[in-house]
Amino acid sequence: MNLSENFTLEELIFSQTALRKNIPNNPNASQIDNLQELCIKVLQPIRSYFKKPLIISSGFRSAELCIAIGSKITSQHTEGKASDFKVSSLTNTEVADWIINNISSYDQLILEFGDDGWIHISYDGADNRNQNLKAVKEETKTKYIPY
Repeated sequence: MNLSENFTLEELIFSQTALRKNIPNNPNASQIDNLQELCIKVLQPIRSYFKKPLIISSGFRSAELCIAIGSKITSQHTEGKASDFKVSSLTNTEVADWIINNISSYDQLILEFGDDGWIHISYDGADNRNQNLKAVKEETKTKYIPY
């Protein structure tokens, strides 16, 4: 199922961990609608501008999958409102800066561990905050600071 011109439902629900641990990762209709809105409003404009595929490392996650990977079940991923990705041959900083300056509405952008990590982006419709953060490791904990 296509969610936008360049994104499919299959790639937004794919999870190596879910496959390996036989965890169901199937969104309901509302979650699929949220994924489609995320793709149309945020991911597709990024793809269209850079003309390079986005490598989705995480999109939708069932609550069971969140638990398996050590994430919170309250994550926007469980609602189909968030995705983690990289753009091949570009730095995460370059892509994050472009999003901040060119995508007019998104909920949260997190530059996760700089150029060695990934970008977390979410879309929450009318409740978008346009919040920009960086995730950094301090000793054994992850700390979120303003971008």
